[in-house]
Amino acid sequence: MRSLSTLQFLRPKACWKPLVGSSNARTIAKPIPACSRYIHLARQQELEQANALKYPRLQHNAAAPSMRIPEFRAKYDYIPKDTVVEEEVTIRGRLESVRRVGSKLVFLDIKGEFEHLQGLCNLGKLVDGTAVSDFKNLARLLNRGDIISVTGKPTRSSTGELSIQATCIPQLLTPSLVPQPFKVEETVHRQIDMLVNRQTTDTLRLRSHIIRYLRDFFHERDFLEFQTPILAGAAGGAVARPFTMTSEAIKKDVSLRIAPELWLKRLVVGGVDRVFELGPAFRNEGIDQTHNPEFTICEFYHAYANLEDLIALTETLFRGAARHCSSLIETKLTSLPPIDLSQFDGPFPRAEFIPTLESKLGFSLPDLSDLEAYHSLLSSLKSRSIELEEPIPQTLPKLLDRLASLYIEPLSLPSPSSSTSSGSRPLFITHHPVCMSPLSKSFLCPKTKQLVSARTELFVGGRELANMYEEENDPFSQRQKLVEQLRSRELDGEKEGDPRVDESYVFALGSGLPPTGGWGCGVERLVMLLAGTRRISDVLSFGNLRNVVAHSSGGVVEYRVGEGEGENERGEEEKEE
Repeated sequence: MRSLSTLQFLRPKACWKPLVGSSNARTIAKPIPACSRYIHLARQQELEQANALKYPRLQHNAAAPSMRIPEFRAKYDYIPKDTVVEEEVTIRGRLESVRRVGSKLVFLDIKGEFEHLQGLCNLGKLVDGTAVSDFKNLARLLNRGDIISVTGKPTRSSTGELSIQATCIPQLLTPSLVPQPFKVEETVHRQIDMLVNRQTTDTLRLRSHIIRYLRDFFHERDFLEFQTPILAGAAGGAVARPFTMTSEAIKKDVSLRIAPELWLKRLVVGGVDRVFELGPAFRNEGIDQTHNPEFTICEFYHAYANLEDLIALTETLFRGAARHCSSLIETKLTSLPPIDLSQFDGPFPRAEFIPTLESKLGFSLPDLSDLEAYHSLLSSLKSRSIELEEPIPQTLPKLLDRLASLYIEPLSLPSPSSSTSSGSRPLFITHHPVCMSPLSKSFLCPKTKQLVSARTELFVGGRELANMYEEENDPFSQRQKLVEQLRSRELDGEKEGDPRVDESYVFALGSGLPPTGGWGCGVERLVMLLAGTRRISDVLSFGNLRNVVAHSSGGVVEYRVGEGEGENERGEEEKEE
């Protein structure tokens, strides 16, 4: 058997190239390659033989207080070259690289809280009586990915690099048993992806900042944040297929919520004039670049706000979020593409649903409140040779939605003269036909003489970012609209959602819902917009549902190491100068 010292377990890109048998390795779970398991075992054996496979409890040293790397860099940034500060501190973090110069000097690249710090470990400057053999053994054992603790003095090298000069031999807190590559091309191992690809981490960091921005935005305007039920007897607030299960406690079927809307409006009835919620929602539907069955939604409800108030607040929110994220990208999250702030300047353009659609189709729509409107519209499309892809929508709301996706929503795409997606402008699509918005107030449009809803959707780059409307607060009108919605779903053969009118919600309206504006935004899509990414899986902590299930299914998911970049993990020994 070859000696452990000759095993190339520190060089995964050189000796380990597992094959990926799928065109989409992000979603396919496979057993870890045998070579990788052997590498893992070799690393484990080496640590055991050196009595270094330990996971010690954390100990604090009052004489050398712990300091975060960002704090260290901020506090000691003033140090000039070739200067040592005569005070000891302790730094902890993950090794990005280990570079040996001769047998008595080791350079460490330590990363913590997304910042780097150089560690200098010179045997001649250790004051803890470390033997030469112990120093050499540690230098041999330390590996890229290990988590270590270094106690020493702040200094700046002759090349100007802020560093910590070790006064005691570094302590191995947590060894890395899995080889950490320099580049990962395809991975569902999000923790490895984050360690290797900065853009992955920066995207998720931006998500965290956006969620904080949203909360601050609403708190500054005196909104209260509430948590509404996630499990309920019926999943209301939107038309979608819910996840259902049986509760052992109450012996009844329950559903995961698809939207918090109806609960939040009950709170407004209860006297909470400004309320918002930021939390998970679930829809038992497909997965694609912009949809995942589990997602995060932000909704707010504002008593005594009308549609114009909602539009103005939306413009303020998006403009502020873009500026906030642009500043972060310029200073901290530099791997992300810059944001073109000009696209958020001024009032966002608007497109009225019916006039815009009529202009694109070249004919006037029939009276959409008429029982024969669906067939009349289909006949008009056919007579003008306007063909729709199969399957043809079977209800008027779905037919109008299909036409909007073809003729209105693309108006938010970048213009042909724009070289990047930043050329797109946020677009408000307003005043949808009443049949498309059963929870919205409606009125007779003076332009088109059609019944329309007091509603608007915000689209950017062809994607819906927000939906808002004046809430229907007339319990009689609300019940009638819900009945008509159920009738339409029955005609279409839809099985999604509860097949009954939510009488509990209608009853709640009987206590009096003040004139209220409601608003909803998918957080993932907002992050996608500001992070410049096109896949929803990139802005989810552990990817889409396929990836999550692959992680939790009990197997180990394969990842492929990229070619070429960087030196080997431990670094070649260099000649001492």
